[in-house]
Amino acid sequence: MEKCFVHESSYIDDNVIIGEDTKIWHFCHIQSGARLGKGIIIGQNVNIANNVMIGNRVKIQNNVSVYEGVIIEDDVFLGPSCVFTNDLTPRAAYPKGRENYVKTLVKEGATIGANATIVCGHTIGRYAMVAAGSVVTMDVPDYSLVQGVPAKICGRVDEAGNILERI
Repeated sequence: MEKCFVHESSYIDDNVIIGEDTKIWHFCHIQSGARLGKGIIIGQNVNIANNVMIGNRVKIQNNVSVYEGVIIEDDVFLGPSCVFTNDLTPRAAYPKGRENYVKTLVKEGATIGANATIVCGHTIGRYAMVAAGSVVTMDVPDYSLVQGVPAKICGRVDEAGNILERI
């Protein structure tokens, strides 16, 4: 962790790996077992839960929580206040425990817009783009643009995020 920046207001638990050139800004919490790659930028008020794996050059905007069971590959953009889940049927009085968390995978180069919700158990494909405010309730194919509640495919994008086709 000696070649990364962690703001003094952030808290890093024991047993965390943080890659070089990673920047963690104000009021963040990185929990035990998290593995963060190189060159990540983490905005303020971000929570990275236990055992989460995040690839290289990921940008996580303010107010995002990445819960256990979520895997983020390289070059992913997580917009402000986007939301992940890890339990399809949560009950406070009947916790299921980590062994029952439903996995979510965000593949290389994907973008998740501000205030989008990713329901657990789905894969966001390579270089896919989830529009702001969308609710993802299905797998999103590579290079797809999805929007709405629930999110539906409405186009295709290239690796740079340019819209190639509207459906």
